Amino acid sequence: MKPGMSPKETIHELLASMSRFGASDLHVKVGYKPYYRVAGHLKQIDLPPVPSTQYVEEMFREIVPAARREEYERRGDLDFSVKGEQGDRFRVNIFRATNEMHAAIRRVQSQIPSFESLQLPKIYEETIRKTHAGLILVSGVTGSGKSSTLAALLQHVNETRGEHIITIEDPVEYVFQPAKSIISQREIGIDIPSYSEALRYVVRQDPDVIFIGEMRDKETMLAAIQSAETGHLVLGSVHCSDAAQTFARILEFFSHDEHEFIRSSLSVSLGAIMCQRLLPGIEPDSRVPATEVLLNNSTVRDKIRRGEDQDLAAIIAQSKDEGMRNFTHSLAELIENEKIYYDIAMEYAPSREALASAVKGIKTSAQGLVGRVRGGR
Repeated sequence: MKPGMSPKETIHELLASMSRFGASDLHVKVGYKPYYRVAGHLKQIDLPPVPSTQYVEEMFREIVPAARREEYERRGDLDFSVKGEQGDRFRVNIFRATNEMHAAIRRVQSQIPSFESLQLPKIYEETIRKTHAGLILVSGVTGSGKSSTLAALLQHVNETRGEHIITIEDPVEYVFQPAKSIISQREIGIDIPSYSEALRYVVRQDPDVIFIGEMRDKETMLAAIQSAETGHLVLGSVHCSDAAQTFARILEFFSHDEHEFIRSSLSVSLGAIMCQRLLPGIEPDSRVPATEVLLNNSTVRDKIRRGEDQDLAAIIAQSKDEGMRNFTHSLAELIENEKIYYDIAMEYAPSREALASAVKGIKTSAQGLVGRVRGGR
């Protein structure tokens, strides 16, 4: 797209520039200029529009795995990962729209993040440190940092325990180097055809920890629950916005007559549901996580078994001493620590009245911050 630059050179230049601009995503669409997503916002790149689907196909011909090209032709959609020339990895989705190839690319930083760098509360590290068997789910919408959080959880196990970790991913994002643990990373479409196929054999591979990239169907969820019940530590992600919705989503995978069995299994095997949303921070081009954490204590187990899910939100709100937290608590904490502006917190608050009440008790310089936002930045 630049004068004299081939399609192959263009894609490598676009990928390399993502790190320089701090971009999390790249969008390539025929007829549009390329776009980067920086701090959650799409920004147009100062380049000519992508001229044709032939140009896009030539851009991606080299980086699409040869064994999976037929899959894209057949399905019109393909996920895969690629390593950039500067060491970063990229999660790539190419898809057909109006009979043209488009692409959405997520940059995955080569360095596995720590809990501190992700600004996650201490309960995340405490939970993975204490949990050696059971099901830990990380939940959130697209772009909420689930993959990074799960990588931090897995890396903690890798650095502190002698375990066999098996990951099943579509595609592989963070690449782990063995520390105290040994690690086998399997990619859907390259190492194994599907999640269900991988999970059918995973317990024969002597795992201690199983990571499932995404819980997206009944077979995957059932295999995760059964593996957790048999003494494995199972981590995975669910595309939901909060803890109650995540629990409801699990049940949606199963018919109504199976719910009693699933509830009984989850009451024993569930360890925690950790939900997060990324919010614009006070620091320029920064984003910080608001979090909600449900821990499976004796009260939660009883509520799950009895089908009293409507009480889970109240239990979270009343169990801060145990490490549980809801989004209102998290947003108030972020305001208090001067991580986000008051009006941003209000924008994302599940209940504005509850957040306003929580903020009233903050006796720090955050009070001045609240006033400054209300009066204009």
